Amino acid sequence: MTYEDIRKANESIKTTDIKGKEYAEVPQRVKAFRMLYPLGFIRTEMLSNEGEPGKRVCVFRACVGVGEITLGTGTAYESEASSFINKTSYIENCETSAVGRALGFAGLGIDTSIASYEEVQNAIQNQTKGGRGPVEAPEASKAGNNTRTAVKTPEPAPSVPARASVTIEQPQITVLRTAMQQIGQTEDKMLKHYGKERIEDLTGEEYADALDKIKACKDRRKK
Repeated sequence: MTYEDIRKANESIKTTDIKGKEYAEVPQRVKAFRMLYPLGFIRTEMLSNEGEPGKRVCVFRACVGVGEITLGTGTAYESEASSFINKTSYIENCETSAVGRALGFAGLGIDTSIASYEEVQNAIQNQTKGGRGPVEAPEASKAGNNTRTAVKTPEPAPSVPARASVTIEQPQITVLRTAMQQIGQTEDKMLKHYGKERIEDLTGEEYADALDKIKACKDRRKK
């Protein structure tokens, strides 16, 4: 597989316009992945799904690759109460966003952003419901893509928040503290690793990463 093969696969990806910026939908990234790696794998794992009914929050981790080679990983964080759609589909949306990010880090559909169209739409809905101000998403490379589909978005549509900017809530704090106790890790050590003063300041990305590290520690101890 060469860079030229990846470039050609990216040219086949249709993008969707959101407030003047193009985003690739997850199905388009999956199609391009299958073009390049027909026997490749897309694996997902729910790292947590905690909270009381109606206010649950889940974290998914996705991994894509071929054979024994991992090409990209991604994590996503969704709250059941964050939008009308998430009331019934927050788990599915979380898994889809994680897969989209993993495929993005594998180099597919990232001409303007690692974030997928689905992730961006969820973020806009969450902002609109929560009344939160705009937070700029990180910029990606500016390679061109001429295949575009325009859709209408609510006005005024805020700019997309980076997933890493969303801090965790009490159910996740409880889960994380319990998990750290199980392996004998101190909260101070964990906070120092992420450069935070309080556990409440951890982001969804950092929470998922911490749970991933704790799970890996448990697996090593079982061997």
